[in-house]
Amino acid sequence: MPLQDGLELLALLSMGHFLGDFGLQSDRMAAEKCRGQDNTLPWQWWLTGHAAIHGLIVGLLSGVPALGLAEWGAHTLIDYGKCQHRYRIGVDQSLHLLCKLLWVLLLSLWA
Repeated sequence: MPLQDGLELLALLSMGHFLGDFGLQSDRMAAEKCRGQDNTLPWQWWLTGHAAIHGLIVGLLSGVPALGLAEWGAHTLIDYGKCQHRYRIGVDQSLHLLCKLLWVLLLSLWA
């Protein structure tokens, strides 16, 4: 993959991430995806649904469904750690963006 294409995909994936984390995530989902904060649905459903949105965004933007599945899993684990108060939002967001960089690097190796 040419560098220009990789940088453009990284930009799109990053924008997609912020759309998923801040535009498409409701306040209820943000709270209830954490164990003990779930009132309307079990927390696992909220977390799975939120992470699946991110997986869909990555899969659609990259054109590689396997990367969407990888994103779904990674996003679940990262948000679970944040919900367990292992780190704050700055580390959480950095880990998510590092995943986007990893997906682009993997795509460049496959191309």
